[in-house]
Amino acid sequence: MTAPTVTLPVPPDPAEAPPLRWGILGAGGIAATFARDVPARTRQRVVAVGSRDRARAEAFAAAHGVPRAHGGYEALVADPDVDVIYVATPHSFHRDHALLALAAGKHVLVEKAFTRNAAEAREVFDAARAQGRFVMEAMWTRFLPHMVALRALAASGALGEVLAVTADHGQRLDTVERLVAPSLAGGALLDLGVYPLSFAHSLLGAPTTVQAAGVLTDLGVDAHEAVTLSYAESRAVAVCGANMWARSATAAAVVGTEARVDVAGEFYRPTAFTVTPLRGEPWRWEGDGLMGGGFEFEAAEVARCIGEGRQESATMPWQATLEVMEIMDEVRRQLGVIYPGE
Repeated sequence: MTAPTVTLPVPPDPAEAPPLRWGILGAGGIAATFARDVPARTRQRVVAVGSRDRARAEAFAAAHGVPRAHGGYEALVADPDVDVIYVATPHSFHRDHALLALAAGKHVLVEKAFTRNAAEAREVFDAARAQGRFVMEAMWTRFLPHMVALRALAASGALGEVLAVTADHGQRLDTVERLVAPSLAGGALLDLGVYPLSFAHSLLGAPTTVQAAGVLTDLGVDAHEAVTLSYAESRAVAVCGANMWARSATAAAVVGTEARVDVAGEFYRPTAFTVTPLRGEPWRWEGDGLMGGGFEFEAAEVARCIGEGRQESATMPWQATLEVMEIMDEVRRQLGVIYPGE
């Protein structure tokens, strides 16, 4: 394979980020991944977990070596030994739990999708600004080595003019309670579709127009959709898909006038990509062993930002979260998905 003509960056070593004491709000599956992978690959320490069910918190703490279990979220955010809260509850609770942590003076990392809608996201960012605290959406994909390299490759001009971005994320999850329940802000979009949309946004920015087509469940949440994004100031178009009825290829590609990039599925996890130039031989970026579990990169970013006194990340800034939330608000508007209480 032909070697790349540009030097592609790699993210800073997560193990070099300053240590923080983390509290995990929520004791579900994604919280377990965070508790397992982050301390194993960084200097971050998970020192507390909180759940509405004390027994569940205690079981989580025992399983993951967490020193303290709190039988309530208020007790967790009030813990004086906690520096930063990782919010790992369903989407419908993200705003309230982020605001709870901020009111207690904690920095916050909030699972994606950040909130149910852009209005709720603005509330959280306004509170963080007022409190002088750091907040970030836990869109871990943006921090992964292959995404750092891919964004740099596109920015270098090596792909030429980027004309098309495609990404899809389909999983068979239609029996998972939080995904089928309107009261928990269920549906494919906020849980799965946020990945392809954030992927496209990270390369192309905010679109000028959003066009969506999809199908709803009997309970009124979106089961699958296709979203087309267009950009008035360029010739680029992005096509993003999400689906909770079937497992898709979870593939992503970037097409430029001078080269095409195919991201090895699953594009949202640590992975590799292949570049096929218009002229010359294809070459493959594999990260030189940087893959890891994945969550360590976003946790290290949080630690670096807090250590530097910043309130937001340059890689996942507040504006980017708002713009992706606004895209999803428009998709839901076109599909007719309204969550209780909105």
